[in-house]
Amino acid sequence: MKGKLLALLLTVAMAGSATAAQTSKDNFNSSVDQVFASTFGPTLPPVGYVSFCARNESECRTLGGRGGTLKLTPERFGLLRQVNTLVNTTIKPESDQEQYHRPEWWTYPVNAGDCEDYVLLKKRYLEAFGLPAETLLITVVLDEDGQGHAVLTVHTNAGDYVLDNRREEILRWNETHYQYLKRQSQADPRHWVALTNGSLRNKATIAGGN
Repeated sequence: MKGKLLALLLTVAMAGSATAAQTSKDNFNSSVDQVFASTFGPTLPPVGYVSFCARNESECRTLGGRGGTLKLTPERFGLLRQVNTLVNTTIKPESDQEQYHRPEWWTYPVNAGDCEDYVLLKKRYLEAFGLPAETLLITVVLDEDGQGHAVLTVHTNAGDYVLDNRREEILRWNETHYQYLKRQSQADPRHWVALTNGSLRNKATIAGGN
């Protein structure tokens, strides 16, 4: 898998390496205020994720209680950007209802998928390049219209960064204008932690949003 990924990423990197370097430099120089999302204890995982784990047990294996923080270098930031762009441009947005005739079905996309499918594929690619699984956290948010949406949070020493199928830019979580509900626990991906104290903390579906 890694050899194929390298070939694909090289085509993306040729056009975007200079931009990635400048973006990473700008981000590293940003204020550290609120760059890490706060957690508020355990909460329910999304129902689509529970079903995905039942079908793919090895993909939801426990990490043995490890936590960890990714040391973010310009090279790693460039990798995040390249993987985000690669998946965003090769996968066509299509809802679970359109593809599978069901409201929520998490799976690795081949040609098309919705928001959580983009997240699963990005996480798989980044793990293949050696990034620690416990720093790559599936996250559920509400978008600007109050609709459920999934993104990938990367927990780094420079803050929590977000890979999103709706944008090419890699932003910190507090720059996205989303309302953060929950994400995977770093200690065990099958367990989830709340990112809000509000009544939405136990929302367990994403409603098939793209």
